[in-house]
Amino acid sequence: MSPTRREFLHRSAVAALGAALAPSSAAALSRRRPPWPGYDDAMVIDALGGPGAPGFREQGGLSDATLAAVRRSGVTAVNLTVGVVGDGPDRFAAAEADLDLWDAQIAARPDHLLPVRSAADLATAKATNRLGIIYGFQDAIMLEGRLDRLDHFRDRGVRIIQLTYNRTNRLGDGSMEARNGGLTEFGHQVVARMNELNLLVDLSHCGQRTTAEGIAAADGPVAITHSGCAALADLPRNKTDADLRALARKGGVVGIYFMPFLREEGQPMAADVVAHIEHAWNVCGEDHVGIGTDGGIPAIAFDDEYKRRHREDVRQRRARGISAPGETEDVYTFIPDLNDDRRLDLLADALSARGHGDARIEKLLGANFQRLFSEVWSEPG
Repeated sequence: MSPTRREFLHRSAVAALGAALAPSSAAALSRRRPPWPGYDDAMVIDALGGPGAPGFREQGGLSDATLAAVRRSGVTAVNLTVGVVGDGPDRFAAAEADLDLWDAQIAARPDHLLPVRSAADLATAKATNRLGIIYGFQDAIMLEGRLDRLDHFRDRGVRIIQLTYNRTNRLGDGSMEARNGGLTEFGHQVVARMNELNLLVDLSHCGQRTTAEGIAAADGPVAITHSGCAALADLPRNKTDADLRALARKGGVVGIYFMPFLREEGQPMAADVVAHIEHAWNVCGEDHVGIGTDGGIPAIAFDDEYKRRHREDVRQRRARGISAPGETEDVYTFIPDLNDDRRLDLLADALSARGHGDARIEKLLGANFQRLFSEVWSEPG
């Protein structure tokens, strides 16, 4: 990215952030010059995201324009959701089909995409200017009660498995279950087997008891790849300070998302992302906080077609019973004043302007998740 474009993006972000942050913070941002210099050299990991723009499957795959946006973004690797969430027929076959689709996408564009199977692959992705693709599940429904499928999916390249989605599955209760029942016996067995296979346990979307019991049951560190802080927005998708502290004590990392749940009502802005990051730093310490946007890399074309797709997605999720409080037709799943391919670069600029040091920002952008992946992933014994 040229210095002129970076300066323009920085000025645009400053102007948008100034309206949302406290006056003293806005003044500090207005004095910011030049943008934070470390972004292009940093390991940048989105712990829940993807390279595709909305509708890319219907368009026959990732376009040249999408891949150009991915390269501009400076993102090193993403935890890409494969498979499906929620109840339905033959979830195993659906997961297999999605893995086949993404294997084909990666094979078709080896100049842009790299499968990540180990922490060493992250360094390769960075060195070769490709996007590392980490396969992850956002629901363990495709196990269908069988532990041996963990071995199968590991062989297929899956490295991160979220235990539940918003509702109940055979492992435990999701964040939308009022009974808050925690992990089942099968859930405990899955965590134990994942530890043996060096798969990363993800507790995003899990209910409060499932989260706490998942942290306690694991032999080592776990992740909450995409969430927010319940202390700032008391919504089911967000995590309590107690659970965040427990995660940090185990050596885990929480990724702050760019989602509606950063506020209890209204459209979240960059100031909300910053507030949740700073709260998580205060609770967990700077070694245990990262980013998991829960969105695609390319900037959103905020047009009538996007709004239509968003309305339809919200309606379908409600009909399937997997929607969460905070999901509405007029609150969008991106941050308007960070709506750029280089959104994480702009976020780094904003955090630097608020006085946060380079090392802390580098950890947030990806070094913390890189460390976690290095600790958890290895060949099973």
